[in-house]
Amino acid sequence: MKLLALLPEWPPAQALSLALNAAILGGIISRDALEPLLGKTMALEASDLGVRLRLAYGRFGFRPAARGAAIDLTIKAALPAYLALALRREDPDTLFFKRRLVMTGDTDLGLVVKNSLDAIDWSRLPRPLRGL
Repeated sequence: MKLLALLPEWPPAQALSLALNAAILGGIISRDALEPLLGKTMALEASDLGVRLRLAYGRFGFRPAARGAAIDLTIKAALPAYLALALRREDPDTLFFKRRLVMTGDTDLGLVVKNSLDAIDWSRLPRPLRGL
């Protein structure tokens, strides 16, 4: 069993929620692009770490979802794949077709997430983060 899988899910889910909400407020992620996610819950799984984060999206932004919440979309990948995606070294389609990124559940919702990633205004990131 992976050590990280034994840790509570809430703290990293809260940190990710805060970061996503800051990106929305900063205009990095378009609130309009996220409209189809309203009332939906997704899980992000880091398969190599044994970690799962559940996030819900509501009218006040992202928040950690309860353990018992129904999951509409699950995105599963190893941490290096998530990093490659976040740093735009690989696009979601490439990762998906190479089977390094797996989506289960509401695939239309998965397309919304993919399109939201593609629509991120990377020029609005603070300069130190753009060079990662």
